[in-house]
Amino acid sequence: MRRMMIAATAALVVSFAGSVAGDHRALAQESAPAETAPEAAAPRGEAAFLKPLGRLASILGSIHFLRTLCGDTDAAIWRQKMEELLAEQAPGEADRRYLIGSFNSGYRAFESTYRECTPAARVAVNRYQGEGVTLAREISARYGN
Repeated sequence: MRRMMIAATAALVVSFAGSVAGDHRALAQESAPAETAPEAAAPRGEAAFLKPLGRLASILGSIHFLRTLCGDTDAAIWRQKMEELLAEQAPGEADRRYLIGSFNSGYRAFESTYRECTPAARVAVNRYQGEGVTLAREISARYGN
């Protein structure tokens, strides 16, 4: 059952990332992620898929910040994908905190660096989307059915 949820979660990211890669449109900044929790707030579970899922969460946070900064009208979808990931996985409290902390860490990493959309920020978006697609496929292949 858990394997199917991981595969479904990864498929959500892959399907959306492929459809918006390179698409940059105007939108005002939405609020920052509602929940904040440091990655080390609670010990995470030992499931093998948590580390790559944490990296995927970090990528989603980074893309959410950068696409919003660059005026993408679909920027909020990355936060929604994180919420879907949490809903699909239904992790225990420690794992939930780890995943949320990873998302927020990715968001803050670029928030502390970029104040405006630059060509480098757009390159970072494209690279992170590519990494996210690759990682989501690997998670799906390795931990899915």
